[in-house]
Amino acid sequence: QVQLVESGGGLVSPGGSLTLFCAASGSIFTTDTMGWYRQPPGKERELVARITYGGNTNYADFVKGRFTISRDNLKKAVYLQMNNLEPEDTAVYYCNLQRQRRNYWGQGTQVTVSS
Repeated sequence: QVQLVESGGGLVSPGGSLTLFCAASGSIFTTDTMGWYRQPPGKERELVARITYGGNTNYADFVKGRFTISRDNLKKAVYLQMNNLEPEDTAVYYCNLQRQRRNYWGQGTQVTVSS
């Protein structure tokens, strides 16, 4: 069983930066992909970025060049550095671990971009 705990959300002005942090408990396998999803108000959850155990990444088109995902396998952690934030980035951000066809989710952390 895997549990994920996020932190690092908050209120930030447009153009600002935040770093989200997710720590996993339990065993992590080399086939696990970790990532971040978000759910804006009134919308469905969407992929932001994900990273394999070996460090291969992919990003949603709307964050390329602004967000960076990274991972520390020894610490069982995944990070999301978010720069140049826009009001449209306002959402609940969820940490995700995908193991074969099963998904594990954190409880979510709120990111609000507003002046």
